[in-house]
Amino acid sequence: MNMKIAFVGKGGSGKTTLSSLFIRHLVASGAPVVAIDADINQHLGPALGLGEEEAAALPAMGEQLTLIKDYLRGTNPRIASAATMIKTTPPGEGSRLVGVREPNPVYDACARPVELDGGAARLMVTGPFTDADLGVACYHSKTGAVELFLNHLVDGPGEYVVVDMTAGSDSFASGLFTRFDMTFLVAEPTRKGVSVYRQYKEYARDFGVALRVVGNKIQDPDDLDFLREEVGDDLLVTVGRSDWVRAMEKGRPPRFSLLEEANARALDLLKATVDATYEQRDWERYTRQMVHFHLKNAESWGNERTGADLAAQVDPHFVLGESMAAPA
Repeated sequence: MNMKIAFVGKGGSGKTTLSSLFIRHLVASGAPVVAIDADINQHLGPALGLGEEEAAALPAMGEQLTLIKDYLRGTNPRIASAATMIKTTPPGEGSRLVGVREPNPVYDACARPVELDGGAARLMVTGPFTDADLGVACYHSKTGAVELFLNHLVDGPGEYVVVDMTAGSDSFASGLFTRFDMTFLVAEPTRKGVSVYRQYKEYARDFGVALRVVGNKIQDPDDLDFLREEVGDDLLVTVGRSDWVRAMEKGRPPRFSLLEEANARALDLLKATVDATYEQRDWERYTRQMVHFHLKNAESWGNERTGADLAAQVDPHFVLGESMAAPA
């Protein structure tokens, strides 16, 4: 199986903790994993065991945007320069595609290996957000790099890309929320947690986004009943208190094999749910959605910002797909 997975949820929901546990679970299974921190609050590195200094030293994708664009545009004649590429620019004939396992200049510049119980994940981060980033600019310079990367990614069998994302209306300012095979929304049993779910569900429905809810911080049957009533069949699994997570948050994680059995089973279910969506992959729809958001962004701000007709970047005959070999 080869999958792109997003974890979304409001701040404090436990989203980053759960995404880090899922990454550890995948690595423990022997799968190659690229982990991306695209949250406004950059906490995935520490959740994967990095010290504060190590996490702060990670190269920011947002600061390597020109390198990323130059590499991905390759010899695509429809893209005149890196300066005319925006976050939604789709690949076409001549573009360079990226794989999960390969070496390439994007990984050299932006990814660092994180050792996890005998295995390792490639970790990439958007970089910390500043006040100046909020609004359209942040998605151009920060998560825009993630969207470009995913638009040019051809993930092969047995490979996973896990993205820790911010939930909320900002996620829909571009097509980033449509780039995943499965989106896990982490929700607490509160009105606020459920309202984030409803908002995401509404946007996701129009684009065929596969969305399941992971209930977190469930303390008693009332919590579970509340989520079941509000979320219905979208509730996949719930996670309760974890001594393993408490130790990890203190910087002293035990061996991952010592994670509580109930939580290990929950992670198994997440992986099985992700893998089951493999048969529903539709590369034509995936490419069509890329083009939809690109044309939308081109018209609303991209053409004006770049001084170019960005609709001309669309290669009408190009469909991204697994059959495309990764570039040499």
